[in-house]
Amino acid sequence: MRSWLTAFRTESREGKGREGNEIESPRGGVPMQNMDIAITAKSPKIEVISSLMDSSVDKESMTEIMGSSQIMHMTPKLFQYKIFTAARSQKMRIVLPEGEDKRVVMAAADLAKRDLCHLTVLGKPEEVLQLAATHQADLTGVEIINPPDAPDYEELVAKLVELRGAKGMTEEKARDLIAGDFNWYGTMRMAVGTLDGMVSGACHTTADTMRPALQVIKTAPGFSLVSSIFFMLLPHQVFVYGDCAINVEPNPAQLAEIAATSALTAKSFGIAPRVAMLSYATGDSNKGAIIDKVKEATATARELDQTGAAYEGPIQFDAAVDPEIAKVKFKGKENAVAGKATVCVFPDLNAGNNAYKAVQQASGCIAMGPIMQGMKKPVNDLSRGCTVDDIVNTVVITCIQAQAVAKK
Repeated sequence: MRSWLTAFRTESREGKGREGNEIESPRGGVPMQNMDIAITAKSPKIEVISSLMDSSVDKESMTEIMGSSQIMHMTPKLFQYKIFTAARSQKMRIVLPEGEDKRVVMAAADLAKRDLCHLTVLGKPEEVLQLAATHQADLTGVEIINPPDAPDYEELVAKLVELRGAKGMTEEKARDLIAGDFNWYGTMRMAVGTLDGMVSGACHTTADTMRPALQVIKTAPGFSLVSSIFFMLLPHQVFVYGDCAINVEPNPAQLAEIAATSALTAKSFGIAPRVAMLSYATGDSNKGAIIDKVKEATATARELDQTGAAYEGPIQFDAAVDPEIAKVKFKGKENAVAGKATVCVFPDLNAGNNAYKAVQQASGCIAMGPIMQGMKKPVNDLSRGCTVDDIVNTVVITCIQAQAVAKK
């Protein structure tokens, strides 16, 4: 396969090429942009390419990899290809409440251009459109709504009073919340079924983003806990890290639920879950309260599992992901997780939050998240330092979560 995939190395002529100037081909000195590289239906190049593909590419394996619901070793490029393709296959209705932020507007334009979802942006239409014009963002096809002027405003007020009246929600307070806090408007649209998911947090704290959802959307049947994961797109593999954003100090039962839910999330995104329950010791090499907690959580997670995943814990990070270290620490014994973990569950938020940030900073990898799990409908929280790409990626992931909800 190398014969037809090997790329030509090119050199710039007189320092040109980086800005779109002429670039020489490596062999004949002909500017590459002047070469006839078009391949028509009748071109003899088609026969050459087909012959090379037939002789060099295992098409059955390629089809199996691209179409498989679970990949044993998911690479970042394959992961991104799969999630973007999946989002486009069944476009979900997603709301971005922070239309006053240029990153949100630019992300909305990118999502619309790539036809990835049905998008609603909240804010005063004239202000959102002016912001879009300033940043050359085309919002064609994007619904822009100012909640106080929305045709469903009265319906949503009544619904919020119905859902939260026993907790002291009055009509006046409901009006103020839905008109003044756009996260509440987005959440209530999800509650009545006219939207499928929400992504917020570019301008709001996690508490502001999640509070309406936790009070109205709540946890899905069979779940008692909302937790979070990050998809860590390391150079050669995608890992799932949890919980790195929500639960500060989970008890053994909560840690077990985080692990089982993270395995479900991994599987739903095509990653074969092999779950490492992390601690500062591997097996019985040390003692302590945290180790005891991880041991108990591991046993409970195996009982809670709905995916057929393997769980190992307590285990140290290096033994979880490095096959050579795993061989040493497990004395050569075969283990379904050691050295090949895909899901890493940290014992508490202190460990998880610092670990994902350390890995992200040290490797420069993409960290997609935090992605919330365990809710009836997906609501995902952005970092206030998020980029346009971060918003796009989070919306795409939210679409896939919403698709899973729609199938139930």
